[in-house]
Amino acid sequence: MKSSVITFPGSNCDRDMDVALNKFGFKNKMIWHNDIELPKSDLVVLPGGFSYGDYLRCGSMASKSKIMQSVIKFANSGGLVMGICNGFQILVEAGLVPGVLLRNKYLEFICKNVFVKIGNKENPYFKNHEKNIFEFHIAHNEGNYFCTNEQLKEIEDNNQIAIYYCNEKGQTEEQFNPNGSIKNIAGILNKKRNVLGMMPHPERMIDQSLSGTDGSIFFKNLINNIK
Repeated sequence: MKSSVITFPGSNCDRDMDVALNKFGFKNKMIWHNDIELPKSDLVVLPGGFSYGDYLRCGSMASKSKIMQSVIKFANSGGLVMGICNGFQILVEAGLVPGVLLRNKYLEFICKNVFVKIGNKENPYFKNHEKNIFEFHIAHNEGNYFCTNEQLKEIEDNNQIAIYYCNEKGQTEEQFNPNGSIKNIAGILNKKRNVLGMMPHPERMIDQSLSGTDGSIFFKNLINNIK
């Protein structure tokens, strides 16, 4: 399986993602944002970080990078595109998933482990998971997912909510929402369910001695679903 990770000026999780993908069987290539064409890929990842220093809206400048035209074309053709944290912000700015990402509810940068609950397993990212609750890491200042009431109804009707913030028991009450995201949304899919945007970082949870192993489960399952 071949993957491509896009590096933008200010990306800081691209190498972490490269390590994770290679560890679990992908043959990964790092692609510079100013390139025009994507190599042949089974998965394209927009990594976390602070592309272009988060000037203007987070992800807005990166969404206009040259490579993004190829990413959008790849996604629209059914190719798998995953955006993590800043990558999620880039996806919404590029119009590949609906909604926006606002400042966190209490206007503070959040850096901690959280629990998330799978909302939809009918996609390559979460299909066949026996686990429903994962512990991932978040590190963001603008992770507060918001959309209009009309968009929310459409997202819920189409079952596009990929994961919710929750506690270790899977409860999704407001008290377990770290950033104020509407409906505790931590990640969403596009209508075709080939594009995933989420704030939590599975690539930071791939080693028991350093962090945890729930990210390992995520990536092992993902490559098995793509094969």
